[in-house]
Amino acid sequence: MNNYILHLETATKVCSVALSKNGVVISSKEEVADSFIHSEALTLFIEDVMSEANVLLSDLSAISISSGPGSYTGLRIGLSTAKGLCFALNIPLISVETLPALKELASNQDLNVIPMLDARRMEVYAQVFASNGKILQTLDAIELDATTFSEFEPFLVCGDGAAKCKEMWSDRNIIWKDDLLCSAKGQAKIAFEKFQQNEFEDLAYFTPIYLKDANGVRR
Repeated sequence: MNNYILHLETATKVCSVALSKNGVVISSKEEVADSFIHSEALTLFIEDVMSEANVLLSDLSAISISSGPGSYTGLRIGLSTAKGLCFALNIPLISVETLPALKELASNQDLNVIPMLDARRMEVYAQVFASNGKILQTLDAIELDATTFSEFEPFLVCGDGAAKCKEMWSDRNIIWKDDLLCSAKGQAKIAFEKFQQNEFEDLAYFTPIYLKDANGVRR
């Protein structure tokens, strides 16, 4: 049986939509903008992705969303769109945390991986993964300095938070993938595994992981 899952990524300024079949991406569309375009572009991207794959919304088995952390506004737009579709189509909602999905996009090297998202000022949302996917440091908002994460070197850094530390960490044993940004494609494998295990969210009560509120205040 073919299980189609629609993936929505709105945690950052990347507006990204992907469609997977049995865990493999078959269609995607995304754009990186200077401002948040999700409210205007997200539904159009969904239409384009479904049309390109010649798949109907009624064929979907589930919808997955990036559950945070990230932009307060972006996460809310993604969740409201996903919930509306799930209610209308009577299909389940799957949440995929933003940083594990970003880690999935990193090249398969024998290195620790630290995906980072901009959290204003000198802070990033970050999580540390071993090359085998094991979590070495849990998700948190981290204030960066010259020696942050030194105990995990050598490591690979990706995400839009990497630019904050690239110059400060220029003499450290780090591989930079700061051009590797959030994408709905990173959700496909994780979402399909959750689908197979019936790990679904409550449409009425699920909320994203914010860590900070809309004004940037730590929760």
